[in-house]
Amino acid sequence: MAAGRSRLGRSRRVSLPGVAELLRPATRDVAAPDGRLASGREAHTQKITVYMSADELLDLERARITLRARGISVDRGRLVREAIAVLLADMDAGVESSLLARRLREPAPNGTPQHAPAAPQ
Repeated sequence: MAAGRSRLGRSRRVSLPGVAELLRPATRDVAAPDGRLASGREAHTQKITVYMSADELLDLERARITLRARGISVDRGRLVREAIAVLLADMDAGVESSLLARRLREPAPNGTPQHAPAAPQ
């Protein structure tokens, strides 16, 4: 059998999306009140490493699968970027009353503070 030919003797070519289609920015229907948006499906030039417990990673994967079951396909990176954008928009609306600030003030599960107190000015 010749290379590139199927068993039936016909050549079959698969059409795949190009780089431009794969890396185009995702569209959004609704922006955060202050206009803060997470980056969509595009090439990212910056990277951070985040360490998670097995339970945290499992929770993230459950959230991804739950969204997928409701027709929202998203990878873990996009899910994390969206979550960060939501938390930062909430913080921009009022730092002291933000969910992020309230959670960071709570003691860690082992009883120690999760952050160092701010230095007096």
